[in-house]
Amino acid sequence: MTHLENELQAVKKEVLSMWYLVESQLEKSRTAMLHFDRDLAREVVLKEKRVNAFELKIDRDCENIFALFCPVAVDLRFLLATLKINNNLERIGDIAEGIAKYIIESSGDFDRTLFESTQVLRMYEDAINILIDTRMAFEKEDTILARSIFKRDEVLDQINREASARVGAAIKEDMTVMEDALYMLSIIRKLERVGDQSKNIAEEIIFYIEAKVLKHQENEGK
Repeated sequence: MTHLENELQAVKKEVLSMWYLVESQLEKSRTAMLHFDRDLAREVVLKEKRVNAFELKIDRDCENIFALFCPVAVDLRFLLATLKINNNLERIGDIAEGIAKYIIESSGDFDRTLFESTQVLRMYEDAINILIDTRMAFEKEDTILARSIFKRDEVLDQINREASARVGAAIKEDMTVMEDALYMLSIIRKLERVGDQSKNIAEEIIFYIEAKVLKHQENEGK
């Protein structure tokens, strides 16, 4: 392998390490919500600093490769895509941290019936699985898997669209769940953004492998 190829492989490994950390953050925030584990939620908040450190390191490494090697073609596209994916992953880390903060701030354990009525647990599972599959698409350079993310993100969008009505119905049925219901609505809004960020990542994977720009092409992958 050339020096440039070694540098690109090192960056890819860093991105995958960051990806695993972000997946862990999202999974831990889910577990903390399900079991109302404030200690685990605090761990997620503390580890967000590691996510931020990864983002800065990957940005610097990409900039150094630009400066030293002047990459072209697929190598250039890989670096450009990596810079955007890096930012998307950092934002998903922020989302996991934000959910963890809701758990820390909440006055008590969430009403269990809300998990089912709002579909938040299904949404959480789907969001985590989508993030895992975008990682696999990146790791294996699998554009077919990357394209599958677009359709799956629509499920998260649909749950999000129905969330206000579901939360409103839960509050109408039992006013005592208002605080918990509003937290569920906020968590659903954040999980919908995990889908958006994952879709952005999928677009970048296709860009660097196939040299196709999918941004704003609404019918792509449908």
